Amino acid sequence: MAEIFSRKLQENLLDMGTVLVAFSGGVDSTLLLKAAVKILGRRNVLAVTATSEVYPAAEIDNACKIAKLIGARHIIIETIEMKNELFVENSPQRCYHCKTGLFRKLKAIADEQGLKWVVDGSNADDTGDYRPGIRAARELGVRSPLQEAGLSKSEIRQACRQLGLPNWDKPAMPCLSSRIPYGQRITSRKLRQIEEAETFLRSLGIKDLRVRHHGNLARIEVPVDTFKRFLSDNFRTDIVRHFETLGFIYVSIDLKGFRSGSFNEILPEETRYGQ
Repeated sequence: MAEIFSRKLQENLLDMGTVLVAFSGGVDSTLLLKAAVKILGRRNVLAVTATSEVYPAAEIDNACKIAKLIGARHIIIETIEMKNELFVENSPQRCYHCKTGLFRKLKAIADEQGLKWVVDGSNADDTGDYRPGIRAARELGVRSPLQEAGLSKSEIRQACRQLGLPNWDKPAMPCLSSRIPYGQRITSRKLRQIEEAETFLRSLGIKDLRVRHHGNLARIEVPVDTFKRFLSDNFRTDIVRHFETLGFIYVSIDLKGFRSGSFNEILPEETRYGQ
């Protein structure tokens, strides 16, 4: 099985010796955790998953199942982003403030457990978008073994599929606050609306999606090839009725289709690529 992991990834992990994996249950951190346990041994690896209002409950459950499947030591910690005004005000630096708080907690746990490094699942593709959380990781000495090994998202998915991991094709799931436009305050109510709206759409069989929160308006992003489903009277009516129960007055489909990080499109290039 070790041959599935690139030589560079194996060398990086062996050099680290012991690691705490920031584990979301997504495909990237899943491959990283699987590799770490296989290469370093279970006792030298600890997976830590954060839970709070900004993470869908289903994602926490999924992380627990995947960690158990891998056979990793795994703990859940609670984070309190909503008590951090720098996070709640929702500037373009929101993710930086969130990750700074998270990584500080993880480093403290790593120290307590005698683990040398905190590692996350950032990959080689992540350098091509606006991700201020990467800056927080660098400042706090958090390493990204997949990125250091030059592994792309597609390569990571392929490896997870070869390993028989059930979430190899799982869509990316950034925290719920990313659905709220920069400059609009993050509230518990908005987060609940987003989570319940997206959960409902997934129950209808839509896999890749985002529900962007614009006050009374919900802007749905889905792949263009699913647009026809929304033209069906029953399908459309069910969605509108459910969204209205959540507090939305207007429900729209974004004609540009699904795209991750669409709120970053309004940021100046020097902000997006200067991190």
